[in-house]
Amino acid sequence: MSQRIALGFGNNVDLEIAWDAETINNLVADYAIVAADLAGERAITNERELLISILRFVQTGRGGERFVAHSGLIEHFASRFQRKISLGGSPPRAAIAMGKLGHTAALHLVSINDEIRQLLPAACPWVCSNRRDSHYPHLIVQYARGATIQANDIHIVAPAANRLIYHCNADNITMRLNADFADLLTNARALLVSGFNAMQSADLLIARLENLSEMLQKLPAEAVLFCEDGGYFDAKFRRILQTQLVSRLDVYSMNEDELAEQLGARIPLDDAQAILPALDWLQGRIPAKTLVLHTNRWALAHGGGAKRYDSALRAGVTVATTRYCHGDDWTLVDYQAMQARPPSPANAHFAEAIHASRDDTCCVPVATVAPTYPTTIGLGDAFVGGFMTALAD
Repeated sequence: MSQRIALGFGNNVDLEIAWDAETINNLVADYAIVAADLAGERAITNERELLISILRFVQTGRGGERFVAHSGLIEHFASRFQRKISLGGSPPRAAIAMGKLGHTAALHLVSINDEIRQLLPAACPWVCSNRRDSHYPHLIVQYARGATIQANDIHIVAPAANRLIYHCNADNITMRLNADFADLLTNARALLVSGFNAMQSADLLIARLENLSEMLQKLPAEAVLFCEDGGYFDAKFRRILQTQLVSRLDVYSMNEDELAEQLGARIPLDDAQAILPALDWLQGRIPAKTLVLHTNRWALAHGGGAKRYDSALRAGVTVATTRYCHGDDWTLVDYQAMQARPPSPANAHFAEAIHASRDDTCCVPVATVAPTYPTTIGLGDAFVGGFMTALAD
């Protein structure tokens, strides 16, 4: 059974821990972590280094994705906190968002186990490239603005809310593809390509992308190939993927953290005259017809055919903002209420400045919201789910 939307390719189980300042502070003290330890990035091979990585992110208010030495480290750290088990990976999380809006999608999975079987959207057809059950959980750390860490000589107050992802997932690292997924593409209007950022071998990545190219022969020529960026194990692999997909790459999408990684610097999200040159520079490097950038203030499409994605951008930011306010339990009623909310004046001013400067860029501002307990997990995936729903329509 083919679907209008197909979502690939990786997935996993997420261990979402509840932020516990007392536990964090006690661990900082027990491991004798001091402010000087927070300088510089390092490989995460033990719990002390994992904790240092978390502190570095919270200090800046940024989000990110990092690899750890082994899954046992993730499970041990997560056991110290209250936690929730959820379905992870862009394809299933986007499918869950689409389901709330009344749409189904075909899924490609690389991992399967009883937890995943239980959590998968029942109406979505899927294939998996792994014939055996496996378990490589991802650690999800969510922190709120104002989260405070105070121990030894460290005093950190988070300037913004965000989320962190830590993993060592052999299924995503090898990213085997199931050729049967091609049969689910025959009537698709759009295909999500994601998850290849976890791979750690250039040769294997090229081989998997060749497998993907064979699948794409069954994707209708008019279908949109939408590629979502991510935290790459090796930044050079991003270029390999872009080059391999150049003949079909319609939309290349990223968030503000991934934008900063590619630029090597951060740009103020309220400065249209700084954002536009950065987008032009990226467009010269990324062989996609349209670039999409989604942030907590606005989302935009830049390049050829950008304006055709206006409704998709609107659906994407509305779903993401609804999830930000209501978490996993958001409903269609919540989504419709969010559609009616006016944008932040500052965000609206940014969008107006973009439209006044360029006719090849479409920008949608985010609504004004201030939830007491915001959800920062899965917002990018929620954006993708909303974007894809609009393409299905």
